[in-house]
Amino acid sequence: MIVEIKVPSPGESITEVQIARWLKKEGDVVEKDDELCEIDSDKATLTVNAEEAGQISILAKEGDTVKVGDIVCKIDTSVAPSTKAEKTETPAPTAKAVESAKASPAPTPAADSKNESYAKGTPAPAAKKLMEENKIPAHVISGTGKDGRITKGDVLDLMAKGFKPSSKEEISRDTDRQKMSSLRKKLAQRLVAVKNETAMLTTFNEVDMSAIMAIRAKYKDAFKEKYGVNVGFMSFFTKAVTEALQLFPAVNAMIDGEEIVYHKYCDIGIAVSAPKGLVVPVLRNAEAMSLADIENGIKNLAVKARENKITIDDMTGGTFTITNGGVFGSMMSTPIINPPQSAILGMHNVVERPVAINGEVKIRPIMYVALSYDHRIIDGRESVGFLVKVKEMLENPTKMLFGAKSPEEILLGL
Repeated sequence: MIVEIKVPSPGESITEVQIARWLKKEGDVVEKDDELCEIDSDKATLTVNAEEAGQISILAKEGDTVKVGDIVCKIDTSVAPSTKAEKTETPAPTAKAVESAKASPAPTPAADSKNESYAKGTPAPAAKKLMEENKIPAHVISGTGKDGRITKGDVLDLMAKGFKPSSKEEISRDTDRQKMSSLRKKLAQRLVAVKNETAMLTTFNEVDMSAIMAIRAKYKDAFKEKYGVNVGFMSFFTKAVTEALQLFPAVNAMIDGEEIVYHKYCDIGIAVSAPKGLVVPVLRNAEAMSLADIENGIKNLAVKARENKITIDDMTGGTFTITNGGVFGSMMSTPIINPPQSAILGMHNVVERPVAINGEVKIRPIMYVALSYDHRIIDGRESVGFLVKVKEMLENPTKMLFGAKSPEEILLGL
């Protein structure tokens, strides 16, 4: 019997997808539920699975744009995987064979390219940056990291040996033209639409990270031992944001036609870098989460994003977004709103800077933060007040326990 494998619907309003990568080859014999290929939609990367066991015949190539419901491959169930070989007992070796085996060492199996790790020859982020700065191609470096990954040390070792790009590479004018993925095209359209359809402004502030860094240094081991996850900056920022959103509900609102929708919950989108671009999975009801819950939630979503297992449901329904450009070394930026939300908070790198404290110059770890917001719904007073509250809670984390207020303010009824 021939089973037709059709493109599933990734979600409402999506009518076509792009074949990103075939995980099986023409003529492969697959088991039921095996992953056959990855498809890129406007919102996420999904996999197409085998509905029956058998031999596949591929009808669509990688990079092809196909419509939802189109047939991308067929499975011939008459060539289902055989289990006879697994059931056949291996005959006992003869004495002569045993002696022969002892006399000659077993041959070393040749490396199977199919089983090679995807990481082989791939530079780590720090190594990649160093390679780009010094125009060093990946093919001249042998990676010593896990699974053959190129580390920063590998690049430094090569440079210490006096490596210089060849003259041919220095004057190269080659180009590499690649088709945009559906996800990248949709992202481009959305970003342009945000700039054109919103009155977007950005307000900035700076945060002294001394208090948070002291807490992390003091409790990081105990936290990791109890919850199995590291305590990072993102959990503190998420907690501070959820508290500030209660005080400034317009920042947590959205425009729907001629109405403003105010959310009484905080579904926080966390921007995560994935292999095929930036995705923004959502932490549901983050206002009710502890720091450990937030850290575990972010970790799980980041793993799913890196493995291309993020679903559309994971990315829909956010009310506010946080993006951390600091992990890439960004000092300052103006993040773009993630529609239909009305605001986004941008975090940046932490740098020791001289600051004036009580008339004296002190060196403190400072992070610049930025809030981009839609001025149609959020006034300047609200945007600045929101960011100031976030700053106050991060510099005095005990305020997060009392709804963005200090114990003294609660005592005085302020």
